[in-house]
Amino acid sequence: MTKTVLFDLDGTLLDTERDFTGILNSQLASYGKPPVSSQQMRNTVSSGARAMIMLGFGIIESDPTFNDLLAELLDRYQARIPQTECELFPGVTSMLEALNSKSAPWGIVTNKPSRFTDPLVESIPALQKSQVVVCADHVSERKPDPEGILLACSKLECDPDNVLYVGDHPKDVQAAASAGATSIAVRWGYIPEEHPIDTWNADIIINHPNEILDHLDHQAKPDQ
Repeated sequence: MTKTVLFDLDGTLLDTERDFTGILNSQLASYGKPPVSSQQMRNTVSSGARAMIMLGFGIIESDPTFNDLLAELLDRYQARIPQTECELFPGVTSMLEALNSKSAPWGIVTNKPSRFTDPLVESIPALQKSQVVVCADHVSERKPDPEGILLACSKLECDPDNVLYVGDHPKDVQAAASAGATSIAVRWGYIPEEHPIDTWNADIIINHPNEILDHLDHQAKPDQ
């Protein structure tokens, strides 16, 4: 039986680091703060916008300025999307084309809100054939909670044990495990330095997007 493949977005399908580095550094400059490096941002992207504010401004979420800075960062990001510099990681386009040619169902489950996700997906032809897109505002709990994966499974009318969930962060692996899906961790994404990929307990670790195709026709994940 051909598996359904669900993907995280940032760091898995899309390399969005350049956009986030640009908007955060622009914001930091407006406050007289020093810029962050591309590598610092790559270590932070998959942890979300809150982590970016903590990285750039050196504050914690209880700081009285935190929420205003976060809202400003998100507004800056939304304004940048029409001129986005993001791109698919090498090999992603050919992998998605292969999924389409095999009529293998696939979709996206991301912690990114729909106001950012939808225009990005609409602007990138290879992503437009996604059969489901589940965003942070579609669920009550974000990853590592399994709700997003389970919602995608419901929409696609597939069983979680016949799903491959592909991501670049420990929370992606945790969400897949909690949903009963097979987790695939990718080495090309925004791997946090403090959490080496070999410690995530992923079911599968891959180096290139086309390796996903090798796991499409395997039997459903056995009970643990």
